[in-house]
Amino acid sequence: MNRRQVLKNLGLGAGFLVVGPSTISLLQSCVNEPKYDWEPTFLSGGNGFALQEILDVILPKTDTPGARELNIANFIDAYMDQIAPEERKEEFNNGANAFGRAFENEFDKDPGKGSKEEYEAIVAKYLKATPEEQERFVKRNTETQDPMDQDPKEDLSPDGDAFSYLKNVRDLGIWAWKNTEQIGENVLWYDPIPGQYIPCGSVEELGNGRAMSL
Repeated sequence: MNRRQVLKNLGLGAGFLVVGPSTISLLQSCVNEPKYDWEPTFLSGGNGFALQEILDVILPKTDTPGARELNIANFIDAYMDQIAPEERKEEFNNGANAFGRAFENEFDKDPGKGSKEEYEAIVAKYLKATPEEQERFVKRNTETQDPMDQDPKEDLSPDGDAFSYLKNVRDLGIWAWKNTEQIGENVLWYDPIPGQYIPCGSVEELGNGRAMSL
């Protein structure tokens, strides 16, 4: 199954996102920004680089625009900086740091120096893991914790948080990708003036197999 078909079959994978005028406006402003070298405002420089590379793996440019072309990393970083609640910000930042540690453990290098192939490998390691492997990722967090440590986060295996972070980035990235104007109007099934109400029609017949743009 190719990337486009996977995205067609996914609904709002990031339904937890606060969707309002400010979010949509932010998304469109990020998409329309010039594509110069990007400096994140919420994440550190290294974590921002990693976010771009992760999204390039999940949403590469094919016959449709990819995450880098649509500035999806910029949007996620700006969303966390300007809109997300504090608890969500802390969770996302901790996940980004955990992914960085997991990358260093895997390749013995800073994630800011990682190659495309290395990012493809580590994303596949977590997001293509079997249910049993996923359970082990999460379990390692508790097995490696030192109960006497006053700040145990650095002693934990990063696998569980890195796995959660990548799922979070995937959901946010797909949601943002589907809700950009370019994708909504040119890739998905777009009808600016809906007409006849058909409650039980087949998507294959009505939308030529494409999900409807929201």
